[in-house]
Amino acid sequence: MNILLSIAFVGAWSSGFIGAKLGSGSAPTVTLLMWRFLPLALVLGVVALTATRASWRGLTPRDLARQAAVGALSQSGYLLTVYYAIELGVSSGTTALIDGTQPLVAGALAGPLLGLPVSRRQWLGLGLGVTGVAVVTVADAGAGAGVAWWAYLVPFLGMLSLVAATFLDRRSRTDVRPMVSMTVHAVTSAVVFTGLAAATGAVAPPASGSFWTAVVWLVVLSTFGGYGLYWLILRRSGVTKVNTLMFLMAPVTAVWGALMFGEPFGTQTVVGLALGLLAVAVVHRGDRHNRHDQHDHHTGHDRDRDRHRQSDDQDCQQPAESGSFTPRRQA
Repeated sequence: MNILLSIAFVGAWSSGFIGAKLGSGSAPTVTLLMWRFLPLALVLGVVALTATRASWRGLTPRDLARQAAVGALSQSGYLLTVYYAIELGVSSGTTALIDGTQPLVAGALAGPLLGLPVSRRQWLGLGLGVTGVAVVTVADAGAGAGVAWWAYLVPFLGMLSLVAATFLDRRSRTDVRPMVSMTVHAVTSAVVFTGLAAATGAVAPPASGSFWTAVVWLVVLSTFGGYGLYWLILRRSGVTKVNTLMFLMAPVTAVWGALMFGEPFGTQTVVGLALGLLAVAVVHRGDRHNRHDQHDHHTGHDRDRDRHRQSDDQDCQQPAESGSFTPRRQA
């Protein structure tokens, strides 16, 4: 099930870069994003008032404010920079590759912010992934005539925004269901982008069919598919694993962009993508190895604890059918 979720997540998240490319030629970035989130926020708002009302119980104004901040970073800030970079002429594949540096930053910050140490095997994989990103970015910059050098820095801002949102969400002690967080994030982004569109005089949508095709594409595939699965996998598997999947966005998007838009896909691109895929394999193998070691350690610790309790003839006994370590529940 986790493998299927990962495959669906990679495909759906990659579709966002393609959708941005589809809509970039027909309207300004803020117009496309405004009309992506306005109908989405209305639909999710109706669902929140009817079918999912129970999911909102127990949430405080502070919880909702935190989710609004997460949404402003993970959707508004992230998507604005990604779409703007593509509007400036950066290819969809390279934009995805630049965003692929997110695991390195998340891994470096996981220790001090979340107390989640990163092993040397994981650092090796993350280093390989960043090298692959650099190789493909340089290749695309050499082939992309007319694209300003600073345009390649814009996606880095979006990557940092998404990393900040991830850690802000993970530091919360409140369990917010994915449908609730998606609704708050969508409403927040609708307000942000409507305000930006109004301020720049870009509210009116174009009549072209390509614009509305891009809007439907982004709402269905990218938001419900990619964004929803992102938070679901994040809660199930943790920061390191979900962010290593970001390396897979690069090859999928690069191939997709080459087939649909004729974007650059030469030898350097292949080498960079291969390094990214190798990085994923190294990091995920390290995750499985660490989980196996932790399981053995906890199981051995439980056996030692049981023998100690039996020798002291304590009243509290361990059930005979217990196996792997189970953390204590707080009252």
